[in-house]
Amino acid sequence: MNRILSLALGAGTLCLALAAGTAAAHVTLETREAPAGSYYKAVLKVGHGCDGSPTTAIRVRLPDGAVLAKPMPKPGWTLSTKEGPYAQPYESHGRSITQGVTELAWTGGSLPDAWYDEFVFQVVLPKLPAGTVVRIPVVQECEKGVHRWIEIPEAGKSADDYREPAPGVTLTEPKAH
Repeated sequence: MNRILSLALGAGTLCLALAAGTAAAHVTLETREAPAGSYYKAVLKVGHGCDGSPTTAIRVRLPDGAVLAKPMPKPGWTLSTKEGPYAQPYESHGRSITQGVTELAWTGGSLPDAWYDEFVFQVVLPKLPAGTVVRIPVVQECEKGVHRWIEIPEAGKSADDYREPAPGVTLTEPKAH
């Protein structure tokens, strides 16, 4: 009986370890839920390079409806942004804003494959219904190779069904002011 219990516990531990390893193999968001239309601190967690090669750039394309993005500088990395038109105007302090930051990039650094790091930015999330998952496409460039975390699940599928899913944040009900 003890042997069976021991084997079952060992198998369960192995399953958990494999599941944790799979989750760590992607670029993910630290906070996976936030109110629609809120300011959101996006913390992209990068847990590995490209087949052993160090990460040298992280590039983010903001989804439609995500506005007023401000990236956090990172020592040892060059930060750049690209501006363009928003898909829809955004009202802020009585003004209609029609363009702003649409892409972010941290380049010129080196994150060894064996190390972990985070890349941070602030953004106002889209005003969409609660339960909507907003996907934030990320391209991870390495000395040798690239990961394109840009796959967006089709209806009826989850991020687990894809090799390189875009990280996502699930919108909750907006907070009352």
